[in-house]
Amino acid sequence: METPVKYRPPSLLTRLSRRLAVATTLVLVAGATSAVAALPAQAAVACDVTYAANQWTSGNNQGGFTANITLRNTGDPLTSWTLAFDYATTGQKYTPTGWGANWSQSGTRVTATNMPWNGSMATGASTSIGFNGTWTGSNPAPTSFSVNGTTCGEEDENAAPTVSLTSPTAGQTFTAPATVAIAANAADSDGTVSKVDFYQGSTLLGTDTSAPYAYNWQNVAAGSYSITARATDNGGATTTSAPVGITVSPQSTSPTLLVSQTSLSVPEAGDASFEVRLSRAPSANVTVSTARTSGDTDLTVSSGASRTFTPSNWNTAQTVTLAAANDTDTTSGTAVFRVSATGYPAVEVNASEADDDSGGGDNAYVERFVELYNELHDPANGYFSPEGVPYHSVETFMVEAPDHGHETTSEAYSYYLWLEATYGQVTGDWTKFNNAWASMEKYIIPATADQPTNSFYDASKPATYAAESNTISDYPSQIDSSVSVGRDPLAAELQSAYGTRDIYGMHWLLDVDNTYGFGRCGDGTTKPAYINTYQRGPEESVFETIPQPSCDTFAHGGTNGYLDLFIKDASYAKQWKYTNAPDADARAVQVAYWAQTWAKAQGKESQISSTVAKAAKMGDYLRYSMYDKYFKRPNCTNPSCAAGTGKDASTYLLSWYYAWGGATDASAGWAWRIGSSHNHSGYQNPFAAWAMANVAELKPKSATGSADWNTSLTRQLQFYTWLQSAEGAIAGGATNSWEGHYATPPSGLPKFHGMTYDWQPVYHDPPSNQWFGFQAWTMERVAELYNVTGNADAKALLDKWVAWALDNTTVSGDSYQIPSTLRWTGQPVGSFSATGGMPPPNPGLHVEVVDHTQDVGVAGSYAKVLMYYAARANHAEARDTAKALLDAVWENRDAKGVSVPETKADYRRIDDPVYVPPGWSGEMPNGDPINPDSTFLSIRSFYEDDPDWPKVEAFLDGTGPAPVFNYHRFWAQVDVAVALAEFGRLFP
Repeated sequence: METPVKYRPPSLLTRLSRRLAVATTLVLVAGATSAVAALPAQAAVACDVTYAANQWTSGNNQGGFTANITLRNTGDPLTSWTLAFDYATTGQKYTPTGWGANWSQSGTRVTATNMPWNGSMATGASTSIGFNGTWTGSNPAPTSFSVNGTTCGEEDENAAPTVSLTSPTAGQTFTAPATVAIAANAADSDGTVSKVDFYQGSTLLGTDTSAPYAYNWQNVAAGSYSITARATDNGGATTTSAPVGITVSPQSTSPTLLVSQTSLSVPEAGDASFEVRLSRAPSANVTVSTARTSGDTDLTVSSGASRTFTPSNWNTAQTVTLAAANDTDTTSGTAVFRVSATGYPAVEVNASEADDDSGGGDNAYVERFVELYNELHDPANGYFSPEGVPYHSVETFMVEAPDHGHETTSEAYSYYLWLEATYGQVTGDWTKFNNAWASMEKYIIPATADQPTNSFYDASKPATYAAESNTISDYPSQIDSSVSVGRDPLAAELQSAYGTRDIYGMHWLLDVDNTYGFGRCGDGTTKPAYINTYQRGPEESVFETIPQPSCDTFAHGGTNGYLDLFIKDASYAKQWKYTNAPDADARAVQVAYWAQTWAKAQGKESQISSTVAKAAKMGDYLRYSMYDKYFKRPNCTNPSCAAGTGKDASTYLLSWYYAWGGATDASAGWAWRIGSSHNHSGYQNPFAAWAMANVAELKPKSATGSADWNTSLTRQLQFYTWLQSAEGAIAGGATNSWEGHYATPPSGLPKFHGMTYDWQPVYHDPPSNQWFGFQAWTMERVAELYNVTGNADAKALLDKWVAWALDNTTVSGDSYQIPSTLRWTGQPVGSFSATGGMPPPNPGLHVEVVDHTQDVGVAGSYAKVLMYYAARANHAEARDTAKALLDAVWENRDAKGVSVPETKADYRRIDDPVYVPPGWSGEMPNGDPINPDSTFLSIRSFYEDDPDWPKVEAFLDGTGPAPVFNYHRFWAQVDVAVALAEFGRLFP
């Protein structure tokens, strides 16, 4: 009989690697030259230097900047190097903060010498270095650089080719099985085009090496597709075209009208459009009419009421534009428009007016929300899969917490809910909010069939212990049944409340397009597919992970699937396992509060009552995140510490995860559940806790759920206060399991209700609390609590935090700088374990802002902190800064939303080795081998077919700079959209 493997990965969720959005304002490239004749024994020095400076103004014609320099060796190999350059003015100063080199300045000359690890540079190798500086007067870029005394000269760079798709056209529709004629124009100003590759997403369809560049894609099945062309010139430079979205419809026996969007938001005093075409060629001209059939008369067809299609232009989209009158009421109207033609089934388009008169005047911020909302829902922009699942990002080449852009997270789903709740507030249409929850329930909350053996769960023995480790090579970790495990006090009351053993919570990660090929429980085809990555302690970066299916039937991987990469046992059982990210589920509850509040104000709360009840249910199960991983009591400092007997194992905080799993074989008869021992400040949500303790519609059904969240509200506010630095930022968190195996913590570290202070809880690569985004996310929830309730403890936290954040924020016109990387020193003043009251201030706990960013998503979330606080505290500077941030972000508009250039120097780690135990071997579903020689890329070879691969490859080879992307993350777009609408609501 097989021994069941009951475990929970130690560090599941490295939440959002550092996102650095670099706005390069000063760029100089010095190319390679041959060195002056040298003695044979000396190296011929030649170099290529790229200098880029982010600068900001602090007033009085002065400011600061961050210089990022890439040094490439184009001469003979070097064993050491000294880089030197001169600034144009004496007002340009290096400050004592640099990286990648030993920096010094004398007068205007700046000198950098190599570090021990980057002194040896082979021909073609490059290194990235930089520093922070200040300027007075002006800040021009240096004009000349030298390496080891030799000047780096100018190099004629190979200009990249140009390429654009000429066929198909954006939004074009075909009928399955379709033949799609793809064509592109491509040219090269300083050479020739060697080839044009055509892609669907990241899949290479075909290649053409001579003009006219074309490919005939045949037998295309029904679905939505994104087509791009990538041109490569004779020098190896590449350019990828803008994507074109097309739709292939199922074959129909009768002709139909194809309408691009059947739901549209129209801003008051503005307009919005949709497109119409025919499904197939008609035998004669067809006139398509659009007219309002019911609803608000303020909504009208402003153009395109009659469109004619001929046998030759039937597949060319024609536009119909709707308009909303500028009235003086404060009610959002709706109307139904009928698109019809003789011999064709009519199509209804539901239009909602986005009212901008809530305060008696036109509101540009609500109008901006509507514009961004429509862009997010435009199929041509690619934010959603054909199944309607929001992608993590539009772009596929994306490595941060998800290791592919077309995965998605529970975080993205919680933001999807927020988008649609805000839409309901603006338009009064709540069907979209209900539909978003239904999609979440269908695709990312495991159904009964996905968690089939919960009936065997024994609450007195929740799981079997396996130690975590800081070192990846310590894995697989040995199962150890001798370590005591506490009792689960929630299982019985949850089953009593909801009549099921199933867990109602989101799994954190989906492979939306089934890119890896795991499918559902090893079937290889079903999508979206539940997957997982992080498993091996706090040092495991995303670049060191091994993706695996959440339902492991041994169909892929090695002999035991993927299980024996992580856990060591006598034998292994096929099993399912899911991990919940508590901050996402808490955000879903937070959003449900706003939906309930706004719908009730409109007299429409009955329309969403069943959805809000599901949010309360989700919050009931979310209490599993309050418990130690193995239900140990707080203050556990060795594996033999006391096991919990019930609520004595609860921290009443939102920990990093909870997880559950079991056998796929019902005859095996086991299942498990665990919490997490690590508590991060960025995951707390006191606003959701308050709502579940006080709002009738959101109070959980279980016997103790609402009371637990009431306790949690106080505990979370205490936690923030205990972690608040002298400056105002919130430090990392606390853990009940030092190093993941209940080790004895270092002496002198203070404790919070028995848990030890940890400045970087959960993960260390990169440090978990160095990203300012966690500050903005978590303090936004505190600000909402203060805004709605006036909570004095929340206000005290915000008074300090807002002052610190504003001191480190600069907005000037369409340029802005907000904190990015944070550096922490010191610790809380002492231990705290009182059930009431707040901890004292922390004069010895400090934060330093290392650099700044223009991250659009963080800016949106940060603006919400400021506006919720300002609206309650009547704080003019916070309000005005929020407005200025939103205005500046809005200036960073593109065809798909808002974005800024991001330099991804961390992609050098795509060649990082992935630890595989000696002797272990297996395969990914596509045949990529998994063995001790594996790297991040080798087990993800599909990335080499991605349209963006060439510029990443050039960077890895040392022949190109760090790649720059304009990413469109779904959560970031929604954070900005919601911030716009909320600013319009709070400050009409």
